[in-house]
Amino acid sequence: LRRSICLKCDRLLSSGQVLPSECVSGLVELAGNPNTSPALTSSIISLLAQLASDDHSREILHSSYNLTSTLAAVIHCHSATPGEALVLQCLQVLQKLTYNARIFQSTNYIPELVAFLMTNIQSHSDDVIMPCLGLMANLCRDNHSVQSHIKSLDNVKPFYRTLINFLAHNSLTVVVFTLSILASLTLNEKVGEKLFDAKNIHQTFQLVFNIIVNGDGTLTRKYSVDLLVDLLKNPKIADYLTRYQHFSACVAQVLGLLRSKDPDSAAKVLELLLAMCSVSGLRSLLCQVVFKPAGPKLRAAGRRQGAGVEGGRKAEDGLALVQWLSSPVEGAERCSLQALQLLNELLEEALAADTMPDSMLSFVEMLLPVLFELLKDLDPAQGDAHVRKHCHRITHVTTLTLPLLCTEDSTRSLVSRQVSAQLCLSRVEALLSCCHSNSFQLSDGLHVCAEALLKTLELMSKLRQQVKDMETSFYRMLQDQRMVTPLSLALTSRHREHVQTGLSLLFEATPLPDFPSLVLGESIAANNAYRQREAELSVKRVAVQEVPPPRTNTSVLDSSSASSRSVHSLVEKIQTGLELQEQAKDSHVSEIIDVYEQKLSAFTVSEFVFVILDMFYIIFGQVSDPESDQIIGLKLKSDTLCSFNDKASLSVFIGAVFRFNETERLLKELQSAHISLTKQNEALRRNQEALQLQQDKMASVLEERDEEIKSLQSDLQKKNSDIAGRFYERRELEDTVDVLRKELNKTEQARKDASIKASSLELQKSQLEAKLKHKEDELNKHSAMIAMIHSLSSGKMKNDVNLSL
Repeated sequence: LRRSICLKCDRLLSSGQVLPSECVSGLVELAGNPNTSPALTSSIISLLAQLASDDHSREILHSSYNLTSTLAAVIHCHSATPGEALVLQCLQVLQKLTYNARIFQSTNYIPELVAFLMTNIQSHSDDVIMPCLGLMANLCRDNHSVQSHIKSLDNVKPFYRTLINFLAHNSLTVVVFTLSILASLTLNEKVGEKLFDAKNIHQTFQLVFNIIVNGDGTLTRKYSVDLLVDLLKNPKIADYLTRYQHFSACVAQVLGLLRSKDPDSAAKVLELLLAMCSVSGLRSLLCQVVFKPAGPKLRAAGRRQGAGVEGGRKAEDGLALVQWLSSPVEGAERCSLQALQLLNELLEEALAADTMPDSMLSFVEMLLPVLFELLKDLDPAQGDAHVRKHCHRITHVTTLTLPLLCTEDSTRSLVSRQVSAQLCLSRVEALLSCCHSNSFQLSDGLHVCAEALLKTLELMSKLRQQVKDMETSFYRMLQDQRMVTPLSLALTSRHREHVQTGLSLLFEATPLPDFPSLVLGESIAANNAYRQREAELSVKRVAVQEVPPPRTNTSVLDSSSASSRSVHSLVEKIQTGLELQEQAKDSHVSEIIDVYEQKLSAFTVSEFVFVILDMFYIIFGQVSDPESDQIIGLKLKSDTLCSFNDKASLSVFIGAVFRFNETERLLKELQSAHISLTKQNEALRRNQEALQLQQDKMASVLEERDEEIKSLQSDLQKKNSDIAGRFYERRELEDTVDVLRKELNKTEQARKDASIKASSLELQKSQLEAKLKHKEDELNKHSAMIAMIHSLSSGKMKNDVNLSL
């Protein structure tokens, strides 16, 4: 234990040493023992929580030491008192341990843990509700087995109602946890359709973006990003987000978080932006936000110092993204690779557009010095780990961004002005030196270094016509004898991309006069022979490590001869395993020897037999028959004791014991996982049958609907034709009415004119009548005067006067 404490906590589980592994296993077992005092259990859990300092350590504690099941068992043991400190401590450690971890519903104490969480989420204790919600969000996310288990419970509807009430909680963390659980359980059901429909989804977007930007810390931001990433996997919700009117403003605020120095927050922000790039409508909007034109001072600063972009000033969003490209290799390499992938997505979108904006070219001009700065500073003296991480970065730069920028003439000219043949040549020389160093030849870093080397050569091939002396440098490196190793590794790789890269370079190199083709062929043959030998050894190793069938209480040996044969077979299996163990040269055996030598030193030679018997019990299990125990003891006294009396033989034997125990433990885990997958497969099969029935019903309903649609379409066509005919008739009638109306207007005008003429004639008539009457009056007067004259002149002619005149 003292040796374990000397190691750093973040390297303890990944150190590969056996003694720390045994110590951690003992601590986990002691914590899961119900007889252990709560104070000691709490101290052990605190120590284990400190060991889980990074994602790799958490994965080891979860998968190799079954810490998740152990903590769930502790919670189940103290489920009657959910508010005590030990339970809250287990919940907090479990929330940290199960984040982004694969949890099977059939794992020990997971159903009991789910029941405990559902019960206490519906309680009224705020201290318990918060960690229970966070842990439930972890268990439900991307976990169909746990989701199916929860949906099959009887009390799921009250649980849904409680969660919906939590959406109005005053804590943003509670709201995010609740939304995450509801999205995992109800997104494709009726409850989820109501929660995330078109009316509510914009409010949800605004809430999640506000929490990401102004949340209660890194934890809340982490779960908010995960929630939005999960929602984007739904095509309908992704389409809603493309039409969200405040999307550009929200993304600009999210990009502003990249100006901080926290790599965890930056990693989650970049993860969200990469998820948005999977939606075509959002990727174009992201381009508009990121590729804003930078100010003249900022562009000048980017040209003067490619890696120096100040994060404190109010820079454009694209510059905040470039800042993480130049982060140190140690500690923030994940952010650097994510930023490269995001830039690759955005550059691909921008270059595929019909017109390239000027702001895009200015951004590329500022970006290129930063990218080329990433290709420098390869120092093999800093260790293999540093070189591997740096080679990963070189591979991403030369694979993602720079070849993409070489596809267009405008951007290719910018690249050719920034790069030089000497820069690429120095990078290739440094990578070749790493490939042929002794440390890299014996590690997996050789493949990483070879990939970075070939990608750099591929970039030189694309720029050989645009950059001075690039073609000469390219052909010179292809003819270097040291190129045999990376080319042979690429041509014999299991990855298609590596083989294609190797073939393209081989096509360029084969016509060259000094290319070492014969040496390359021998290297390829040697690699193939090594792979074949490795495959044969792996098959033998699996055959030797097969676990014998478990014994039952009725399996009693009938005679000493049968017992002797059984012992012989066991010894043969051990010896065969020992031979392979010697070939493998297990580096952990020496530490196991130190542990067991201290135990064996306290025994006499006669007691040594019982120690070996204990080891056999560890391997093959307890044997119930006493006579069989005596036979094994005699056999060990005669043969095994003589062969295991020295340290070398004992070391090999103990190595076989350790390896067998590890294999048996892995087999049990695989068996439990197999049972769980079998149950899931059966459930999926039943769901498939039900869905098939629904599909058949829907198909018949669709056929009926098609017939109805066809009938309605025919009726609609007839009605349309009738309406068209009536329409034409109406048009004709309207034309006729228009003609008649015009004639009526003419007739009315003629009548009006006739009335005017009639009135004029009436006036003339009245005037003529008045004149006529006046004339008659005058005539009567004249007649009377004539008559009087006649009467005066002659009275006798009075009667003869013609009055008619």
